[in-house]
Amino acid sequence: MSHITPIDYETASEAVRTEHDREVQLRGRMTNMKRTLLHSPVAHRIYAEWFPLREELRPELDDRAVWLLCHAIALECRSIIPVGFFRRALMNVGLTPETIVPTDDEALLIEFGRAIVRDSNAIPEDVWARLKARYDEPTLANLVAFAGITIATAIYNNAVKVDIDPELGPYLEGFKFPAK
Repeated sequence: MSHITPIDYETASEAVRTEHDREVQLRGRMTNMKRTLLHSPVAHRIYAEWFPLREELRPELDDRAVWLLCHAIALECRSIIPVGFFRRALMNVGLTPETIVPTDDEALLIEFGRAIVRDSNAIPEDVWARLKARYDEPTLANLVAFAGITIATAIYNNAVKVDIDPELGPYLEGFKFPAK
């Protein structure tokens, strides 16, 4: 059970309802995580910056690459809601997360995602060298910031124990975190 209750739209302040309505208008839905974050519209907006950063990366990283990076981060963080979110994204385009064969670029992003979660002070130099050979510095800055917000989202979901959104259930059937 979530440590922070979702907002009640009917009794929420005008600021909370405005932020809620803006989110629904922008993204078409409201998740359990967002409903808990909305107790602070500022916190919600900060976490929602994931979306503009994703757009900044779009010229260099297609959806599949982003989903694989985020899925790797979610797995490494052992955060079930983001795992379900990115499993859904992958499965909705006909991919099976357990059997995907990543491209070289995707494999690098997966390796980076796992490394930044494990120890952001010790991302292997060879990973950095390959990232620098592939991406320019603005892309790298966006990539690290994007990974950071993805990690923050996983931490938020884990710490708060946000209730799993019902629509993610089918994508988590039979899923178990790999043994550490």
